[in-house]
Amino acid sequence: DPGVRGIALDIDSFGGEVAGAFDLADRIRAARVQKPVQAFVAEHALSAGYVLASQADRIILPRTGAVGSIGVVALHTDMSGTLDQKGIAVTLIHAGAHKIDANPYQPLPQAVHDQMQRELEVVRFLFAETVAAGRGDRLTHAAALTTEAAVFRGADAIAAGLADDLADPVAAFRAFAAAPRGTTSPSRKGPQMTTTPTDTPTDTPNPAPISDAPAATAAVAAAPEIPAAVGDAAPTTMSADAVRAEAAEVAQVCTQAARLGVTIDAADAVTKGLKPEALRARVLADLAARSDAAGIIATAPAAAATKDSPIITAAKKAAASSR
Repeated sequence: DPGVRGIALDIDSFGGEVAGAFDLADRIRAARVQKPVQAFVAEHALSAGYVLASQADRIILPRTGAVGSIGVVALHTDMSGTLDQKGIAVTLIHAGAHKIDANPYQPLPQAVHDQMQRELEVVRFLFAETVAAGRGDRLTHAAALTTEAAVFRGADAIAAGLADDLADPVAAFRAFAAAPRGTTSPSRKGPQMTTTPTDTPTDTPNPAPISDAPAATAAVAAAPEIPAAVGDAAPTTMSADAVRAEAAEVAQVCTQAARLGVTIDAADAVTKGLKPEALRARVLADLAARSDAAGIIATAPAAAATKDSPIITAAKKAAASSR
């Protein structure tokens, strides 16, 4: 869908069942080939919740947020003692030696326990493998297993490679929504973010004009050339904090421009790498052009003043007929 510029995962989960989790993780990882994907953790992405978050390009975590728990758990409840106290006897009639393995009416045999343990280790291995497929060099398969299903919070999670940015999820989401095309998939070598070149993808909506007024358009075209330092940015490497700060400033400029009657597409501006200084210069040029145009329109031709208006003409006719 060309109308979708990015995918945001809003996650607050302590985990869940294994069923379907790895298949969904694969789909999320495949989607980021076409669209930027970011996971916003508020406040937990644990166990199955983390296997999904780990497939995003970046994981944004609040200071108190928790991620990890890369492990598997199964539960067996032995009700035999309680049933004995109540005088209840359960007889299991079955066909197949393993049909009643791990049933709750009998103590768990050691052989069944060992088999369940082996199965859990296989799933844990797949868990770590899936996380590594999403995180790359930031959290390898071996490193994921080494965590031993520990939970990491805030800065510790970033240091361990389980998350990328420490920020307020709401503010981070707004920055992402303003510039999804300005966020590219990392090289899997560590936290990084790059801006895109000025030429936009073919499915990016056409940028909105700064103004519908022809005079304003001419003024913008005639404005002095903006230095490269504040004009359209060449591809540069920026920190995540710098990208968010710049996107917020661009959004602020666009909001102020709208109050003055100047329309600027904030998302398109950030996507093209336009700097706040460049946008301010364009807004000033637009307003100056509008002011000049208004002055010209307000100066009426002298000849027009010698002609009576229709109201005056009608009044004169009425006065003449009453004489």
